[in-house]
Amino acid sequence: MIPSRIAQTALYQEVAERLRQRIFAHELPPGTWIDEQALAVDYGISRTPLREALKVLASEGLVTLKPRRGCYVTEISEKDLDDIFPLMAMLEGRCALEATTRAKPEDILKLESIHNELERFAQSNQIDRFFEANQEFHRRIQEISGNRWLLQMIQDLRKVLKLTRMHSLTIEGRLQQSLIEHRAIMAAIKARDPKRAEEAMHEHLLAGRQALAKSQPHTTA
Repeated sequence: MIPSRIAQTALYQEVAERLRQRIFAHELPPGTWIDEQALAVDYGISRTPLREALKVLASEGLVTLKPRRGCYVTEISEKDLDDIFPLMAMLEGRCALEATTRAKPEDILKLESIHNELERFAQSNQIDRFFEANQEFHRRIQEISGNRWLLQMIQDLRKVLKLTRMHSLTIEGRLQQSLIEHRAIMAAIKARDPKRAEEAMHEHLLAGRQALAKSQPHTTA
């Protein structure tokens, strides 16, 4: 009984991860109807683990279960972005505050190394590499904060934001502005000024949303 139960749990989790990655890659774009029968055949599984996987994705906000209509990849509206970004700003701002108070000298050195990559990629206008370094910069601050509850909430919201098709760095002028905002965050952390770090991170997230509001809909920072 016990080995069987563990195997079944592992199966639906693996299915959930495969579907999650297909959604993030937009192989299953927002609004797409999930054909459960076709997926079950494709993956060589029964409908039971597939439905359990979809429940997991629904709890993360990545799919929407509609009574008598089936399951659809969630579509993110402009209102959703208006609701999400202030929460992100608040949560990541708190992370910056806690990271500033808890960072060891080696943590700051590592963070500064990532920031130097941001400087280099911005100078050469390598948007994709800047974006990757930017994600690492934020992740590192979250880790330094040492607050697993904040980290979990931020990760959940960022999963939802991945449903959108672009990021704000593709908007003209946003790359350099984002770099300026990162400099302010880095300077506050190095100065061991938790409140300033919180404010700088909060402003950074809201600035990303403001940039998106001027661009095409369904984009992300």
